[in-house]
Amino acid sequence: MRPIDRLPPLTALRAFEAVARKLSFSRAAEELHVTKAAVAQQVRALEQEIGTPLVERSGRGLALTEAGAAGAPGLAEGFAILSRAARAMREAKGRRFLVINSSPSFAATWLVGRIGKFKTRHPEIDVLLDANPTEDTLDSATTDALIRWGAGDFSGLATTLLFKEDVFPVCSPELVDGANPLRSPEDLAHQTLLHLEWSPAYPSWPTWSDWLKAAGARTVEARHGVWFNNMAMAIRAAAQGQGVALTSFAIAADELAAGRLVAPFSTSVSTPFGYYFLCRPGEAQTPRIKALRDFLVEEAAMSAAEPG
Repeated sequence: MRPIDRLPPLTALRAFEAVARKLSFSRAAEELHVTKAAVAQQVRALEQEIGTPLVERSGRGLALTEAGAAGAPGLAEGFAILSRAARAMREAKGRRFLVINSSPSFAATWLVGRIGKFKTRHPEIDVLLDANPTEDTLDSATTDALIRWGAGDFSGLATTLLFKEDVFPVCSPELVDGANPLRSPEDLAHQTLLHLEWSPAYPSWPTWSDWLKAAGARTVEARHGVWFNNMAMAIRAAAQGQGVALTSFAIAADELAAGRLVAPFSTSVSTPFGYYFLCRPGEAQTPRIKALRDFLVEEAAMSAAEPG
């Protein structure tokens, strides 16, 4: 009989941990850079070692059995610890990056323009900006901090607000005084409205209909225009004079400060959302994380004070 505390092969444990997190053999295989068949084989080997099923089919996907659910959280924590230990050993005599993970839109429109300033202020800290957003967790040992958009409910992480999201129209200066000048919200009837194709997971995000109602512009048709699935693209189109975009300050701050965009009207619509700096609670006061967080909070406050 096998001892109950016998450790199964790490490759099998790693495969199951990825499957348990992704609830997909295919996505686990992509993460581990192996084939789907190899992942399935490792999970089957682990089930034989443990003596009970760990995953089962559920509709078109996978679900964890009682035994699988009992072990998955501990495995995730264990592999995160191992990854951090391996990273510490690799970096003990070499360069250690401070890795920030952000959305591509926020990185491109706000964060990239400030990383150089942070490096100048802290030459001893090498920064790696990762604009390929993962889950809202820091289980990966390769990431030190996240910048995420949401309502602030990031369980298990130390959370600091950078920006609250207020939504308002922006356009190029030339458009304001062009052939169809913008003097009141009703003048938007003669402009192309630039829309964001919004995720149904966030129904509270204001639309053009919401803003026009708040501004009292009842004769403007809000359903027509050009649609984008990325805010940065909508901002770029607005700066090029293609229309008027409905955006937030966090995304448009630098374009407004540079004069490439203007806010023709004072009306804005508040949202419950914002951009947040996230880190592991146990690392919140470490010198590198604290330096980065304090710098970004300071830059966010300075951006908010700049005239639009």
